[in-house]
Amino acid sequence: MEPLSIGIMSVGLMVLAIVLGSHIGVALGIVSFLSFWLIKGNFCIALSLLGSTANTACMEYILLVLPMFILMGLFANLSGASDDLYDATNAFLVRVRGGVGIATVLANAVFAAVTGSSAASAAVFSKIAYPQMKRLGYETNFSLGTIAGSSVLGMLIPPSGLLIIYGFLTEQSIGRLFIAGVIPGLLLTGIYVMGIWVMVRLNPKLAGKRGNRKDITTTKLMLTVFKPWIFGMLIFLVLGGIYLGWFTPVEAGAVGAFGAILFSLVRGKITLSKLWDLLLDAGYTNASIFFLFIGAQMYARVLSLSTLPVAISTYIASLNTSPFLVIVLFIIVFIILGAILDSISILLITMPIMFPIIDSLGFDPIWFGIVSIIAIEMGLITPPFGICVYIIKSSIGEEITIEQGFRGSFPFLLMMVLALVITALFPSLSTWLPGRM
Repeated sequence: MEPLSIGIMSVGLMVLAIVLGSHIGVALGIVSFLSFWLIKGNFCIALSLLGSTANTACMEYILLVLPMFILMGLFANLSGASDDLYDATNAFLVRVRGGVGIATVLANAVFAAVTGSSAASAAVFSKIAYPQMKRLGYETNFSLGTIAGSSVLGMLIPPSGLLIIYGFLTEQSIGRLFIAGVIPGLLLTGIYVMGIWVMVRLNPKLAGKRGNRKDITTTKLMLTVFKPWIFGMLIFLVLGGIYLGWFTPVEAGAVGAFGAILFSLVRGKITLSKLWDLLLDAGYTNASIFFLFIGAQMYARVLSLSTLPVAISTYIASLNTSPFLVIVLFIIVFIILGAILDSISILLITMPIMFPIIDSLGFDPIWFGIVSIIAIEMGLITPPFGICVYIIKSSIGEEITIEQGFRGSFPFLLMMVLALVITALFPSLSTWLPGRM
């Protein structure tokens, strides 16, 4: 069998494995192993590939940034910084109709700059924001949609775990990708804020009654606003350090993790039992991600040997079609996959095929990375997978339903489409800041 035919067959087997519900890491590893065995015709060579790929995938220096930022996010959450951020934004917006929703978006945007995780944002703000919205009489669907929609900022605003994975798979600078996500992240945040304001203006019942600032003295207001100042300094140190060239992304992650640990110690939040649970959580998270990396590296090697990406690139070039049509088709694929797969799996499966095509068409890889992340993140609030909606349901409990979460998320899904279109049409939004580094 020709290598190209084996490459096409491997894609078909991956689709079958996904439909049958196989774990993505296992599917990637088995399909890659069998495909490489067929291409080389030697079982021992295929077996040795597994060991060498595992070693190569896990020994990449740049991947150290991932456990560092995971630690930083976990310790920052342990310290109670998320509550401080929410209280600070809500204190100013308490008298604004829909202000708690806007405060949730703004606090989530800042929280994303430390955790880099949409799942963490969804879990945290379900506990913090939803009770406040319920007390003020916010419509349930609107409350859930606000929390779910704003939680996706965690994978766009740096430091983003998805941007790290994209950079690893495509051999792009992690630092440049981080900085590239700032303006699109702020753009999506601004669209959310304006969207909430318009929705509440058109239907005031969505936001219930306004809060009361009479109970908050000027002194208490100032203390609330400045309480998360250490958290703000941590964000500046990490992102500013990368932008200004003080640290590499790995060094910035280590500095951020150390700062978050000190912050938690100063606030007396660390106990031996909490520290043990946190380190176990970090270990499980990193182990699962690196297991996927090994499978993805094997899959990328097989596709390269099969010449499938080159064949697809050549075929697309022969069609004389608009390169932007290719981008549109890729975005549609991301959105469809986002409804049934998690974000990391989508990147691991698609990038070995898509990126060589994007590179051959001359598109900016940094810009394509940001566009891809926005499209993939839409899947976090899209049925039937919509992991952020399920996390919110799990955090809040039986008083809400999955259907309410998805209905409430729909307006925010449309806002993400708007942000995606703007980012795709104006590449400078993603490339201007990295170009000034």
